[in-house]
Amino acid sequence: MGRMATAGRLQGRAAIITGGEGSIGMATARALVSEGARVCLVGLVADELRAGASSLGDAASWTVADVTNSVQVKAAVAGAVETFGRLDVVVSNAGISGVIAPVADYPEEVFDQVLAVHVRGSFLVCKYALPYLEPGASIVITSSVVGLTSDAGICAYATAKHALVGLMRTLAKETAPRGIRVNTIHPGPVDNEFQHRIEMAATGADRDRAASIFDQFIPLARHAAPEEVARAMLFLASDESSFITGATLAVDGGMSI
Repeated sequence: MGRMATAGRLQGRAAIITGGEGSIGMATARALVSEGARVCLVGLVADELRAGASSLGDAASWTVADVTNSVQVKAAVAGAVETFGRLDVVVSNAGISGVIAPVADYPEEVFDQVLAVHVRGSFLVCKYALPYLEPGASIVITSSVVGLTSDAGICAYATAKHALVGLMRTLAKETAPRGIRVNTIHPGPVDNEFQHRIEMAATGADRDRAASIFDQFIPLARHAAPEEVARAMLFLASDESSFITGATLAVDGGMSI
């Protein structure tokens, strides 16, 4: 009876998550699997993907793919569909931070690479997933609080994260007639290695001091746990958000106020 009472919100559905080896990707995978989904983790680090998928049991598969490479993305999506027989949820979550530098000094090759991973990567994942999606499917693209705001020194990252909103809004309009929803999620600082590296570079302080400096910018005065972002991902992936498309969901502790 208990099992019936908690029948998963994503029972029978299949998802693909890029950036699958990262803390948000893995937390999202755990959240989706806990609600009955099967999940394909896509990323660059085979050992981490294998370990992550193994921790999720039979519900998970994994594959290595560079999201900037159309051949690899197309193969990863097709492989997930072949494994699961369907595709219902796309979480485009791969990202890199770039460097901290003013526009006048920002390395051009780093700017290009940051945009390639975030923007081209999300474009390719969506492009090759769309033919498989049925009515009721959901696409969630990971932007950032700096996809709504910005700060000095992060021109590539903020530009990429803003660009994802344009991609999302276009996709939301194109896919609405098919009953497919597309939204962006905008995490604030998350307690993970990706964020701590950014904070140390931005402040020149050690890890703990840098984190406490960033806490002062957040109205809730703390970093998010990856699981808190994952719960918002689950909401957007599930039918609980069935009338939400084209939205920018801030999960940032009030940082974008």
